[in-house]
This record gives sequence, structure tokens and C-alpha cells, in this order.
Amino acid sequence: MVATFTIKGTWMGNRNGEGSISTDGLQTVISAPKELDGPGVGTNPEELLISSATTCYMITLAAVLSNREIKYDHLEVESEGTVLRDGKRLVFEKIVHKPVIVVKQADAETKEKLEQLAHRAEKACFISQTLKGNVEVSVEPTIRVIG
Repeated sequence: MVATFTIKGTWMGNRNGEGSISTDGLQTVISAPKELDGPGVGTNPEELLISSATTCYMITLAAVLSNREIKYDHLEVESEGTVLRDGKRLVFEKIVHKPVIVVKQADAETKEKLEQLAHRAEKACFISQTLKGNVEVSVEPTIRVIG
């Protein structure tokens, strides 16, 4: 199987200009981020990289839970990426996923299993594996019981 993904982009101006990117499922304005002395218009490459890792992680976690027939209400994930300045260049240091798995009931053993599966999903995520060796990716899960 081969899958091809196409993104179209346009850019106007210098480093602090702005542009746009589009795919079949996304259309957004882009610029250099405020955090890196850019104009902060729309999104930026750093957020898009973190978004890619987060999306892959969420889908993989949902697949892992479904494959084990674990019932959950929903998932929430907050991911944080860290970029360091190394001399004149920028280095993407790490991405930390903070998933919240919301369930209707869970004893201590179930919570431990869910935490293990949250970590396993990161190891199975295609995007995380693509980044390995270049960017540290970790998981800090929370299990929330409702009801």
C-alpha cells in the first residue's frame, strides 16, 4: 500500500511575512510564531508538528483501546512541544502528550492497565516513530472516572 498526501502552500514577504497551506481537510494561515520573534499570525510549523504527533497519538490510543475492547467515554489530549535555541539554530527537543482517558468506572488495576496502554500507544504511533532519535516523545496519562 502506498498513500500520498499533498499540501499546497503560498508565502508572501520575508521571514516575518505570512502564508497559507491547504489540503483536502485543512486550510489555514501560517507564519513564524510569536515565541520565536515572528508575527504569530495563524498557526506555525512548530504547532503543526505537535498537531501531527498529537493526532497520530490520539488515533493510535483509540485503536489500542478498541482492539482490547476497553470501553471509554472519550479521550482528551494536551500535547506540549519544547523548542530550544542552539546557537543560531532551533532544535525541537521534545513533545509530551498528556492524555486523559475518561471512563465510567475503573478500579486500581484497570487504571494501571489504561496507563500502560497510554504509553504503549505512543510506542506504536507512526509519527512518534518517525521523530524518534530526533525528538523525545513521552506520555503523562491521567485516568478520569465519571459517573
